[in-house]
Amino acid sequence: MRKVLLDSIKGHELLARDVVSDSGIVIMTAGSPVKIEYARKLKELGYSYICVEDELSRGINEEENLEEKIKEECQDIVRDIIERYTYQGYGELEEIKNIAENIICDIVNSPNVLYSISGIRKKSESTYSHSLNVCAMSVLIALKMKLPKEKVRQIAIGSLLHDMGYNLVKIDYQDFNYLNGSKEEQKELMKHVVYGYSSVIKESWLPVASKDIILCHHERNDGTGFPFHKKGDKIKIGSKIVAVCDTFDSLTYGFMMPKLKVHHALDYILSQASIKFDFDVVNCFIELVAAYPNGTIVITNEGEKGIVLRQNTKCPTRPVLRMLSDADGNDFVNWIEKDLKVELSVMIVDALDTEEYY
Repeated sequence: MRKVLLDSIKGHELLARDVVSDSGIVIMTAGSPVKIEYARKLKELGYSYICVEDELSRGINEEENLEEKIKEECQDIVRDIIERYTYQGYGELEEIKNIAENIICDIVNSPNVLYSISGIRKKSESTYSHSLNVCAMSVLIALKMKLPKEKVRQIAIGSLLHDMGYNLVKIDYQDFNYLNGSKEEQKELMKHVVYGYSSVIKESWLPVASKDIILCHHERNDGTGFPFHKKGDKIKIGSKIVAVCDTFDSLTYGFMMPKLKVHHALDYILSQASIKFDFDVVNCFIELVAAYPNGTIVITNEGEKGIVLRQNTKCPTRPVLRMLSDADGNDFVNWIEKDLKVELSVMIVDALDTEEYY
């Protein structure tokens, strides 16, 4: 099974998972052939990808995907809690503590899983899926850094709420590219940290460390962040962790900035270690996220193309591949598997979008 953008459907694929509407209605059932006209209709309904079974995906290991699991369990609840609190002036924001606890439990119960990010998200999911991803990755880092349990909880709660101020900005940010915005638009978007902090300042149950994350997750190690231009040790550990995870998820999903492939986003984070981001946080982060998620088509330094079958948990940049074609573009007839943890001379030099392969 692999995820395929609807624009890439060729008409010979079989649906691997039910397509379910936001209201819970099954639109297409698993096992159905995916005709091009069906793909076109799904795109009109707001979908961007489906999961398929085809020759290319043969043998791909469907490992537990924390991103999807957490989104399915928590996204609607988080949206309801935050929107009731922000827009309607009622509701118990404190309920977010239960979501944070559930996410921590999911991660503690999956100690060896690499966080695998799909890079595909429906527009309607953007803000809340982003917050859930940032929370999950932040908890993974906090646990790996062996922070106290109470600190992990504070980071989980703060990361779930870190972008709630966007609900109060005065411009439509859903399709907004921050880099192309006017100075006035950029300043308004930057205010989301203040709007979010101001909306929870009187919440006595909310830990100071969680409030700090809402206010300071855009501060940077070199003082180039906002709102206070804090540097280095003046930034608390929770905000340092969320800064890395927030940037990575925004880059891989194109949330208000140009979208990057997962491995390019990881390269950027690594390049900013000790500059914009905390060195120890970045070192933990790059060990926890799969650079090439299962189903990714890659090119090796030998010019061959392969598809990622499964991950090596302690080597997130060196997965196991099924080779698809040789350096001359000839398809392999027999199954050839390469474990890059063993074959150290083979390196991945790029990842392809599905449509680039065909």
